[in-house]
Amino acid sequence: MSVEYKDYYKILGVGKSAGKDEISKAYKKLARKYHPDLNPGNAQAEEKFKEVTEAYEVLKDDEKRKLYDQLGPNWQQAQQGGFGAGNPFGNGTTYTFNGQSFDGSQFSDFFETLFGGGRRGGRGGFDSFDGFSSQPQAGRDVEADIQISLEDALKGGEHSFTLQTGEGSKNFTVNIPAGVKEGARLRLAGQGYASRSGGPRGDLYLRIRFTPHSLFHVDGKDLTYEADIDPWQAVLGAKIKVPTLDGNVELTVPAGTSSGRRMRLRGKGLGPANDRGDLYVRIGIRIPSTLTDKQRELWKALAAEAAK
Repeated sequence: MSVEYKDYYKILGVGKSAGKDEISKAYKKLARKYHPDLNPGNAQAEEKFKEVTEAYEVLKDDEKRKLYDQLGPNWQQAQQGGFGAGNPFGNGTTYTFNGQSFDGSQFSDFFETLFGGGRRGGRGGFDSFDGFSSQPQAGRDVEADIQISLEDALKGGEHSFTLQTGEGSKNFTVNIPAGVKEGARLRLAGQGYASRSGGPRGDLYLRIRFTPHSLFHVDGKDLTYEADIDPWQAVLGAKIKVPTLDGNVELTVPAGTSSGRRMRLRGKGLGPANDRGDLYVRIGIRIPSTLTDKQRELWKALAAEAAK
C-alpha cells in the first residue's frame, strides 16, 4: 500500500519555525471553521476537521514534532533505518465531536504508520481539542434581531414576536427593560438549538433594533427633531409645539433665530429614567412657495425698507 506524506505545516497554514502559540491559534481557527457541529451533514468538512486535528496532534507535541521533522518527506526511507511504526508516541487519545467518537487509529495511514496509531481506552479528548470536550456539548446558540419602536424602548414592558427557526415557527414573549439601548442583547436560556450529543439546549440571544421613526433621528441616547418655522417667526420669535416621546411640549424660539440652529430639551431623549438623553430641535425656515398679491406687495415693501 502506498502511503502519502502529509505536510502538517501546510495543513495548518504555518511555517516550520512556528511556535506553539501560533500553531495553537491556527488550529483553533480551522477547527472552529470545520467542526461538524457547525457543518452538519458535510462529510468534506468532517474530513478536513480530522486532518487539521491530526496535524495539530503532531505539531503540538515536542517529541512527535521532532521525529516528524527528522524524517520529513523521506520518512519511508528513514523508516527502514529503524524509525516508524510501533514508536511510543501514540497516546491513545479518544476524540469526540458531533456525538461520535474516533481515536488515533482513524487518523490517516501516514499518521498510523509514523506514530503507531492510537489504542482505545485512553484519556478523553478535552485537552487534545483545546476546548472541544468529550463530554456532551450544549446545543448551538441562536442570535436574532427584533424591531421595537422608540416608545417601547423608552417605556419597556413585554414584547411578543414570532421567530422562524430550524425547528419551525416559535412564539416568544420577552420583557424589554425600560430605556434599553439599540444593539443590546437579551438572553433567553434554553431557547436555542437542541444538542446533538445529549447536552442542554443552547440559548437564544435577541439583539434590539429600533424601528425607524417618522419624527425623530436617533444618535445613541439623543434624538433630533426637525422643526420648520415661518420667516416672521424666526425674525420676531415665537412659541412652537414640539413632539416628544412623552407628548407635546412648548418651545420658545428666540427672535432672530437662523436656519440650522439647534435647541436642546434636556432629558427628552432615550435611556433609563435616571440617565435619559436629550432631544435636539433643529430649526429650519419655511419659505412660502406661493404668495397672494397683497403678500407680495408686503414683501416688496419690506425689501425696500431693508435696502435703505
